[in-house]
Amino acid sequence: MKWGGMSNTINVDREPAVDTAWLGLRGARVLIAGAGGIGGACALAYADAGASVLVVDRDGAALAALAADPRATAAARFETLEADLTRHGSGDEIVAHALESLGGLDVLLHAVGINDRRPILDFTEDEWERVLRINLFTVFGLAQAAGRHMVSQGYGRILALSSVSGLLAHHSHGPYAASKGGINQLLRVMAREWAPSGVTVNALAPGYIETPLTAGHLAKPGKREELEGLVPAGRLGTPDELTGPALFLSSRHAGFITGHVLYIDGGRTLV
Repeated sequence: MKWGGMSNTINVDREPAVDTAWLGLRGARVLIAGAGGIGGACALAYADAGASVLVVDRDGAALAALAADPRATAAARFETLEADLTRHGSGDEIVAHALESLGGLDVLLHAVGINDRRPILDFTEDEWERVLRINLFTVFGLAQAAGRHMVSQGYGRILALSSVSGLLAHHSHGPYAASKGGINQLLRVMAREWAPSGVTVNALAPGYIETPLTAGHLAKPGKREELEGLVPAGRLGTPDELTGPALFLSSRHAGFITGHVLYIDGGRTLV
């Protein structure tokens, strides 16, 4: 495991683009898995809200780019950690590092995932397992480690990115859809078990969002227009449109919301 990060303290208060003071996240200790796309957008939003943020990813370049963002450099505390979440035991190590670095842990957001768009008959068992290990197994390892600490302290917020694919039967999404459906049910069981300890566990289920994960697929001729035609809102979403729901579900205002899969999809699951 490689340790790397940064921490900056500002001398003057900087007003965020959106007033997030009402969420009460200033000083919250937040661990985010995933530096690109939605994970990166959420990391900057938590920083704007005054939280102390640690972002973990195995992509050092993505971490460096995120840490260099002006919103990160202006944050009270913004750190990065290069690590492979698929390695056994990494969840415990990452959470232990977060506890030491941030001085505690209040919020976990898991935003790591891959897709492999092929018919099910084309997959080998190893290829199937690779998608499940990255998308689903890493949620278990990291959320279990965070859950141990949060249950003990009597408070915590755990979020993970699911997808509309966890509900809809998209063609050529076999292992991806299985992993997202698995995330939905795993988080529901965690929510049921940990609710008495003041820990909420919820899933954010985006529809079609423009991220590095979808860029290649959207670049195919006619694909963007095809997907936009499936969304009642008539367009694709952006990573920034996930940040508001993530911040709200991480706040004390959402203390009675747990075991929920929130679809953020422009109406895609309606049709």
